[in-house]
Amino acid sequence: MFEQTEQQVRAWVEWLRLLVEALGACVIAVGVVIVIVGLVRYALARGGSFIPIRLAFARYLTLALELQLAADVLSTSVAPTWDRIGKLAAIAVIRTALNYFLNREMKDEAASEASSITRPS
Repeated sequence: MFEQTEQQVRAWVEWLRLLVEALGACVIAVGVVIVIVGLVRYALARGGSFIPIRLAFARYLTLALELQLAADVLSTSVAPTWDRIGKLAAIAVIRTALNYFLNREMKDEAASEASSITRPS
């Protein structure tokens, strides 16, 4: 009975992992569509700033990476292998670095916008 329950839990976790991975792919797809719309608007406006478009896409990528990390945690929790643990560690490092640089860039952009608003033209 224990083996049957264990197999059932593994199957549920694998389905959940697949769902989380698919959700990550959908987040990237939505981000790409939003970036394409932003790029078209940017090209038609012939002005403005490209930075918000890039930052918006980076946010979508960060969210997708979080979801992929969650999927890998699920996989590793069911059947931990050194390969899966290494993959999980690599994704965690990449996600942390991406979040760090994204947050730094967003703060720099906010400070730049704030200084341009307070500075008289």
